[in-house]
Amino acid sequence: MLLTIPAAVTPPWSTMLGFSLLPAVVMIAGAALAVWRAPGPKLRSAILHFAAGVIFSVVAVELLPDIVQHHAPYEVALGFGLGVATMLGLRYFTQRLEKKEEPGAAGNAPAGSAGVTAPPTAAALPWGLLVAIGIDILIDGLLLGIGFAAGAKEGTLLAIALTIELLSLGLATAIELRQDGHGKGRAVAIVAGTSLMLLVGAGIGTTVLRGATGNLLEIVLSFGLAALLFLVTEELLTEAHEETETPLLTLAFFVGFLLFLILGMVA
Repeated sequence: MLLTIPAAVTPPWSTMLGFSLLPAVVMIAGAALAVWRAPGPKLRSAILHFAAGVIFSVVAVELLPDIVQHHAPYEVALGFGLGVATMLGLRYFTQRLEKKEEPGAAGNAPAGSAGVTAPPTAAALPWGLLVAIGIDILIDGLLLGIGFAAGAKEGTLLAIALTIELLSLGLATAIELRQDGHGKGRAVAIVAGTSLMLLVGAGIGTTVLRGATGNLLEIVLSFGLAALLFLVTEELLTEAHEETETPLLTLAFFVGFLLFLILGMVA
């Protein structure tokens, strides 16, 4: 029996483009802030906690009720399983990319050059890290497209949530590039380049999913549900917990959740 879901009210392309640009611009702004005055680890942990709470709130308040309402267990199981498998596969792939660069970093000094000072050269780009970040941002863009496929309200709230996440990602990436020896301008430019993957992902998501209804939409929303839960539990909170937990840091998660719970109710 086919599942019947009313078509979501899809916002115009100009609206979706504007909300896709917002996280990308904020990510670049975060990189610029990091090279000018890097935030302390506690502040970054608080941002990560807050972002996790915001995204979890969007999942619980907007996506999950829509999925449960239509009682399609087979479609939900398929979409959710595909989402988990995709995120685990991407994690495995990106971790391998990053590990490939680690041995090479220590083996760049030429043999037999003791006592000879090599001329300064530009720092090599950490391609493993950048590819991993690019894939992460591409998935964020696809999730944004899924959010707008569910409706204008869901897409808007998810865009704001991803904006907070990408602020933290822009800060962290710029700091990493500066530690690798890249100049301030180059670090910001590299972050700006990777942020374009968000627009690519959002464009693909909204193009493919525009007008999706019925069983397909239920599978897509379940896929997005799994991917967002993975993002919160295995990425944002994992990184946030690298800093020693304090009551204030924990509180940031619940503030983010409550803020978007209320925003979802009154919007």
